[in-house]
Amino acid sequence: MNDIDHWRNQLGTTGVWCTTDMLAIDDAVALARRIEALGFGCLWLPETMGKDPFAHIGHLAAVTDSLTFATGIANIHHRHPGAMAQAATTLAEQSGGRFVNALGVSHAPLVEGLRGLDYSKPLAAMRTYLTSMAGAPFMGAGPERPAPVLIGALGPKMIALSGELADGAHPYWTTPEHTAQAREILGPDKLLCVEQKVVATTDRAVMRRTAEAVLGVYISLPNYRNNWKRLGFSDAEIDAKDDRFLDAVIGWGEMDDLQARVDEHLAAGADHVCIQPMTPEHPFTVDTSVLEALAPSA
Repeated sequence: MNDIDHWRNQLGTTGVWCTTDMLAIDDAVALARRIEALGFGCLWLPETMGKDPFAHIGHLAAVTDSLTFATGIANIHHRHPGAMAQAATTLAEQSGGRFVNALGVSHAPLVEGLRGLDYSKPLAAMRTYLTSMAGAPFMGAGPERPAPVLIGALGPKMIALSGELADGAHPYWTTPEHTAQAREILGPDKLLCVEQKVVATTDRAVMRRTAEAVLGVYISLPNYRNNWKRLGFSDAEIDAKDDRFLDAVIGWGEMDDLQARVDEHLAAGADHVCIQPMTPEHPFTVDTSVLEALAPSA
């Protein structure tokens, strides 16, 4: 296991979560450099059906100096655990220790429906995968410190596994209440890096349209829906995108309101909040005004 205090210091309390899949490489480089200049500790990049995150991070790390990069998350069904270990170790060495390997089981529609792979026992699959990855041989030049392994965990059993066999958890689409629950399960000696979507608007209708556009991708995925239900939201509230539900999962309002939501997660036990700054009406575009307002250097 890793030196958690080292990673807490390196990541800082805030990072940026966004997708660069639709950006040309020069634009992705410019965004990474801007995030670095603003003082954020880490850029979190997802894996869906776009760019390979390991190859992409390799390039971005080579053209930045201090910014750490993280997968958020890398799909364990896409790679043999030995190949995952090789990629993470290589990136950790090549970036000078600026890589975090966050893994996840993804979702049945993507794994079974798109890839035609078995998704019947995600918890057991993750346990087996982590064990195999930890035992995978690596015979190349290694980093001074291995990349920490986090799990994209939502439910209590997966969060517990994050504490048992990994360096911590990376919950997504959650609330400060969930952050407090995750910290209680993990205990004090593991990393808790939570994602939070924010929209800089005081107009509820604009916030709703922005949220609805991004929720359409996720609302039918059982992992997220089940977690929202564990947090006390009904199927009816989720399907209707009820105000109570949207207010819980989306930070919105003035910049001070967005900062307050970040602070709620930190007070609840998060080590690091991955801010996803959604442009009003265009949720898959980074709102750079939010980055500037919430930047550690601001």
